[in-house]
Amino acid sequence: MSAGVCVLLADGFEEIEAVTIIDVLRRAELDVTTVGVSAREVRGAHGIAIVADALLEEVDETADWSAVILPGGIPGATNLRDDVRVQALVKRQDAATKPVAAICAAPIALEQAGILAGRAVTSYPAFADQLTSANYSEDAVVTDGHITTSRGVGTALAFAHRLVTELKDRTTADRLADAMLVTR
Repeated sequence: MSAGVCVLLADGFEEIEAVTIIDVLRRAELDVTTVGVSAREVRGAHGIAIVADALLEEVDETADWSAVILPGGIPGATNLRDDVRVQALVKRQDAATKPVAAICAAPIALEQAGILAGRAVTSYPAFADQLTSANYSEDAVVTDGHITTSRGVGTALAFAHRLVTELKDRTTADRLADAMLVTR
């Protein structure tokens, strides 16, 4: 049985990206669990605190997540990259060929996990040179197999809607985009 969607929150996460992802996926009636990497109250890059649903240490390491999603932000993305538990979770998810998604600077955590080799990916432009094993794209959202990446705050809605398409269906994503007045 799937544990739903895991959105990892590390101190210094990008608030717009995290909240957009969580909000849109919950509007799509997906079961989203926010997971604090080091604390239940996680402070974003711009000082906004979010209380996570669970702590990473409380989450069963055998949890069968339907997707694992990493918001960007600095130092949030580097905190995700440098946490051995996050790395193990990303590697397990990839080995099971289940969806892994990262936006902005967070693809550096996927690179560290060794799951981007030969894949088409994107990120915030300043981090492109750190994705050395991947085939870099400047597209707003890139999906290659079970891995989806996106560029940053300005692409967060498109990223979240792509995740709804991947995790649920295109009809739900289109219905949400129309209801949210998203120009496509």
